[in-house]
Amino acid sequence: MVYLVGAGPGDVGLLTLKACKLLRAADVVIYDRLADDAILNFCAGAKKIYVGKSAGKHTLKQEEINRLLAEEARQNKIVVRLKGGDPFVFGRGGEEALFLREKNLPFEIVPGVTSAVAVPAYAGIPVTHRGLAASFAVVTGHEDPTKPESTIRWEKISTAVDTLIFLMGVANLPQIVSKLIEHGRAPDTPAALIRWGTKPAQKVLLTTLAEAPSKKISPPAIFVVGEVVNLREQLRWFETRPLFGKKILVTRARAQVSKLSSALKNLGVEVIECPTIKIAEPSDNFRQLDAAIKNLRGFDWIIFTSANGVEKFFTRLKLHGLDARALNKVAAIGVATAEKLLNCGIVADVVPKDFVAESLAEALKNFVGGKKILLARAEEARDVLPEALKNFGAEVTVAPAYKTLPEVSAQIDFDAIDLATFTSSSTVKNFAAAHGVDALKKFPTAAIGPITAQTLQSFGVMPAVVAEKFTIDGLVEAIGKFYGR
Repeated sequence: MVYLVGAGPGDVGLLTLKACKLLRAADVVIYDRLADDAILNFCAGAKKIYVGKSAGKHTLKQEEINRLLAEEARQNKIVVRLKGGDPFVFGRGGEEALFLREKNLPFEIVPGVTSAVAVPAYAGIPVTHRGLAASFAVVTGHEDPTKPESTIRWEKISTAVDTLIFLMGVANLPQIVSKLIEHGRAPDTPAALIRWGTKPAQKVLLTTLAEAPSKKISPPAIFVVGEVVNLREQLRWFETRPLFGKKILVTRARAQVSKLSSALKNLGVEVIECPTIKIAEPSDNFRQLDAAIKNLRGFDWIIFTSANGVEKFFTRLKLHGLDARALNKVAAIGVATAEKLLNCGIVADVVPKDFVAESLAEALKNFVGGKKILLARAEEARDVLPEALKNFGAEVTVAPAYKTLPEVSAQIDFDAIDLATFTSSSTVKNFAAAHGVDALKKFPTAAIGPITAQTLQSFGVMPAVVAEKFTIDGLVEAIGKFYGR
């Protein structure tokens, strides 16, 4: 089966539920130049083939793309043909569908949110509005170059439709404007040029029809003509987000990046993901943790110092045929860890006020004398907590639940970054190892807490932001305060 899927206009949040489901199930994803490559993160283990086109540069000709679709489909694969916007709105989806029909191959069309409507909406411009616009038309700004002459009925469309939306028309803007004015559209008609619509890099230029060609803007952009453009000043909402346009680097592990990225995107941030760590099995293949789980009733307290530790521990617990009833007293280093425990049916008995090892040790001081403690944590971690508990008279068993490994991200323009976030000492150390200490000094930094801040300082970097609450929410709040918003 071949699915011709619309990827939407750019904002990954505008991807449809069906598109997400198909990307996760796909064996092969054949994709165009997308406005947001994060969409490809929904692909589980699919083979990804880029066939995109840009001005003057075609990876494959359309005929070759058609043949590629057929070749992959004939191998009994689930093939997703991923297109920006909607497959049937200047996406050549019709041509591909006809080719598949000719070859007796099954296909399905999955519509996407078209930029023709979504991009003006993100700019605060409704394509229709009572009293102003009862009709709109979507027009290509780049006709098939092999046609002997234009098939756009300029004499009809110029004045018959209230709102005109031209896609892919920046290069041909002088000709478009000339045709519209020649056929009766008033030169002073309000107009807008919108670049990178629905993305944090969105740029909107308000103008008039006659003045539009003099505006400097490069693709990808759409051209909107009509009285509805005047509503932007009242309806603009996207650019009014408190951190709109800021580029912030997120260095969390790839599997953990979503919460921080989502929170920042909600504030209008352009998030640049640069994972520096990945979570892996401990070096002993859970030998110590499994041994502790087999004797779980022998521990008076189990202490968790991260959400990762909770997740890995409970995965092993289930493998041994046990559940939350096997635990006695439980302590969590902070709110995020306590929330993860709550998802597993456990309410932490102790959560310190400050989410660091020193505070957790102090909170347990009067409860652990003569007790057996299991500490499920990362393989490499500070010894502050186990040493303090031993000083309080506890018998401590440290069982690695996971380890962190460095991950090197794709090339990133660090000079364009406004701020970089670090959520653990590991993210700092691995970033420095992968990109060099000098890269750390190219931008202001934000640390999730004092321990991470100390690690930054050890590299000669004084963090501009240190969260007062050592959580993702606390970090986002501190970043907002840093920018005074």
